Amino acid sequence: MLLVYPPVSKPCEPPAGVARIAGALRRSGAACRVLDANIEGIDYLLGIPADSSSDTWTKRAARHRTAHLHALRSPGGYRNPDRYRRSVADVNRVLEIAGGAAAGRGSARVSLVNYADSGLSPLRSGDLLRAAERPELNPFYPYLANRLPSLMDKDGSGVAGLSVCFLSQALTAFAAVGIIRRLDPAVKIVIGGGLVTSWMSRPGWKNPFGGLVDEVVAGAGEEPLLELLGKTPRQRDFPPDYGFCGPGAYLAPGLVLPYSASTGCYWGRCTFCPERAEGRSYRAASPGRVLKELERLVREFKPCLVHFLDNAMSPALLDRIAAAGLGAPWYGFVRVDSRLGDPDFCRALRASGCVMLQLGIESGDQEVLDRLDKGIRVGDASRALRTLKAAGIGTYVYLLFGTPPETPDSAGRTLRFTAEHHESIDFLNTALFNMPAHGPDAADHAPSTFYDADLTLYTGFSHPDGWNRAEVRDFLQSRFARHPAISPIIRRDPPTFTSSHAPFFIRR
Repeated sequence: MLLVYPPVSKPCEPPAGVARIAGALRRSGAACRVLDANIEGIDYLLGIPADSSSDTWTKRAARHRTAHLHALRSPGGYRNPDRYRRSVADVNRVLEIAGGAAAGRGSARVSLVNYADSGLSPLRSGDLLRAAERPELNPFYPYLANRLPSLMDKDGSGVAGLSVCFLSQALTAFAAVGIIRRLDPAVKIVIGGGLVTSWMSRPGWKNPFGGLVDEVVAGAGEEPLLELLGKTPRQRDFPPDYGFCGPGAYLAPGLVLPYSASTGCYWGRCTFCPERAEGRSYRAASPGRVLKELERLVREFKPCLVHFLDNAMSPALLDRIAAAGLGAPWYGFVRVDSRLGDPDFCRALRASGCVMLQLGIESGDQEVLDRLDKGIRVGDASRALRTLKAAGIGTYVYLLFGTPPETPDSAGRTLRFTAEHHESIDFLNTALFNMPAHGPDAADHAPSTFYDADLTLYTGFSHPDGWNRAEVRDFLQSRFARHPAISPIIRRDPPTFTSSHAPFFIRR
């Protein structure tokens, strides 16, 4: 079987879902090949020579692209934030120009984290089908048309699986499907991944790709693919297989090893959460099994960083890591609770290798948190930030503005909370609320069409206090981002890569 991870997503670590599937297939006796077309496709575009008529910035960026890529793949490239920013900006510039040239039209826009096309939308199934019908219009077509034939049917299974996790991958994934269909109409094509799972979780879902794709899989793909290949699983849970990762392939100063210890969220009550709207259940591996797997993976691949992909690392797993250590630096999302205000516990986490924690605080107003059923206390968040700072653990804080219970006054309280804790916050992500199309609150807030598309996951809504997107955006730009205590935090955020590269800038 051929497993394909299409462009574009952040090219700083290998795809965890594909690695998990590869481990399941190989340990059950099924041959498979893995193509990380994301990093390979980006490298392909970066290798296209710059047009001699290009502007000065493009010529300079192209001339120094090798040096920039080396900087992003070595620790030295993260010691000077200004040089890092130049490297990222110049590499993005080369990609933008090369992507437009490869597509032969101005509607294609490629960056290190996105591919968009003004003529096609990944939110419309009809546009995805058109991407499959005319794959030569995709900027990655020359790479895929050359690369896929060399990998197809090497094992004789005649099955190709594509993992589509993000909207930025969807158009190229369907272009790849179109190429595969042209190469061999008899190949069975399966699509899955996080984005596909979200599509299939919509009420009344009907597969619009039936004439093109043979199977559409929601959730974990290991068992459906094993069944398709006629293999019996030899165990229930499979450790990931990262054997397809070439040394130095990704844009990070060493291998960042992604790992999921759970799916879903053990809290699962936040009213704004898309996963709650999609009805995803929580499932977690035992902490003992997680540490055993990670011990082997760390020993085998010697990562510079372990990235926990969990929506929230469980308290039991944190306890086990704090007690036993991990053998490598690590970071991930955790829920704010009283234990993060315990200096001894935070020092134990730091000693275990914890470099940074991602904290979804969302609001500095307790009433907003309560109405969102967030399940955290502002006081606990305050103590957690200060205690983590004292322990030497970086923090990446997420705030959410424009939710139904928020008002301009409560947004002001979030501003004040952030300013009061500016010395304990290393990085900030400020997001505007999007209403999940089928979430529990959608029907109560006069929903309207947010995107005119059949695959959209969100809907517009009228805020009960008139605190709508335009007003929220103005508040963030004119007040929040300009606050003298907050603006330096916002400027520190690594451009493009954000939290994925943030741990490399933690200086303790």
